[in-house]
Amino acid sequence: MPHSFLKTSVLVAALALCTYGTHAAAQAGGAPAPSANAQAVNTNMVAAHYGHLVHANYTDTLNAAKALQAAVLAFTAKPSAETLAEARKTWLAAREFYGQTEAFRFYGGPIDNDNGPEGRINAWPMDESFVDSVQGKANAGLVNNRKFTINKKNLSAQNERGGEENIATGWHAIEFFLWGQDLSDTGPGNRSFEDFVDGKAPNADRRRQYLNVVTELLIDDLTTLVKAWAPDAKNNYRARFVKGGQESVRKMLVGLGSLSRGELAGERLEVALNSQDQEDEHSCFSDNTHRDAVTNALGIQNVWLGQYKQANGTVLQGPSLRDLVAARDAALADKTTQQIAASVVAAEGIQAPFDREIIGGKDAPGRQRIQKTIDSLTQQSKDLVAAANAIGITKLTLVQP
Repeated sequence: MPHSFLKTSVLVAALALCTYGTHAAAQAGGAPAPSANAQAVNTNMVAAHYGHLVHANYTDTLNAAKALQAAVLAFTAKPSAETLAEARKTWLAAREFYGQTEAFRFYGGPIDNDNGPEGRINAWPMDESFVDSVQGKANAGLVNNRKFTINKKNLSAQNERGGEENIATGWHAIEFFLWGQDLSDTGPGNRSFEDFVDGKAPNADRRRQYLNVVTELLIDDLTTLVKAWAPDAKNNYRARFVKGGQESVRKMLVGLGSLSRGELAGERLEVALNSQDQEDEHSCFSDNTHRDAVTNALGIQNVWLGQYKQANGTVLQGPSLRDLVAARDAALADKTTQQIAASVVAAEGIQAPFDREIIGGKDAPGRQRIQKTIDSLTQQSKDLVAAANAIGITKLTLVQP
């Protein structure tokens, strides 16, 4: 669903104390053991490490997006099947990093405060005909309106203008240009590189220009986020966040709980499962929705465990939400850790193409795989609420489906 839907569907989730039986504290999913000095971990330590983790993840995303930009420039300079394939490859690679950053949303941080760029970066679903020609509408879209000047300011102004599905910018606009409409039951879109070749397709020059400009705008927005979380800055968001103590921890838990139930389980999986409509698929042009689910679930696990595997292979590890909870309720901390790990595994079980997984009766294997993921994410959101309660946060404002 469009990102702006979330802004109007934020509800206060009532917290209830849950009773958990004691059980062996076995670590699930290869997760690192809680810090030996978990008792000494405090909220400022957790907030400070979170700032380090967020900055690292956004930096990796920006660098991957710059690789995408280089591939896009190579493609638009010399359109061919080979340069198009490389651009698609780099888009998929960059999404692996961006998907994990979704855990940093939903609490009014730099990505989605009133002036945040989230809607410009990752809004969906997209009405393709708002941007370019589609099957049966050869002259549709901004590309084919030669009176419309293509630049970053104008594309930003057009994004969601006149309707939430009028997406003009971001990952999914780039995705549509690279893959085109998904008209296949068994694979992604298959746009020809000739759509970008003068003389082969109308307005090919504007299509090349649009793709370059929209990619540049994505780089600008990601750069803003990296700066907002940069270390050693006196007045950026991170400088305030790391001193926020319990309030910053509350925001972290709001992000995880909201992504778990309202966004990932709800808008990205449950809506499509119920409608069985490809138009409700997150990355519908590239058939990358199954990886969106995995990276979103992994982003939640990253924050809970205080860990993140960087692009260079280095693993960041530090004071975590789990450590805070373990100091108060070790059994609950372990239960939540195992549930979050189970959600990652369940998401990994969803097969591509996602638009085939959602089809059929309730007993269809694909639908069961998606439902298993929804159920796990729903339970983990309840566990996160209980975890918040255990460390003295008595209510959370979470996005609900």
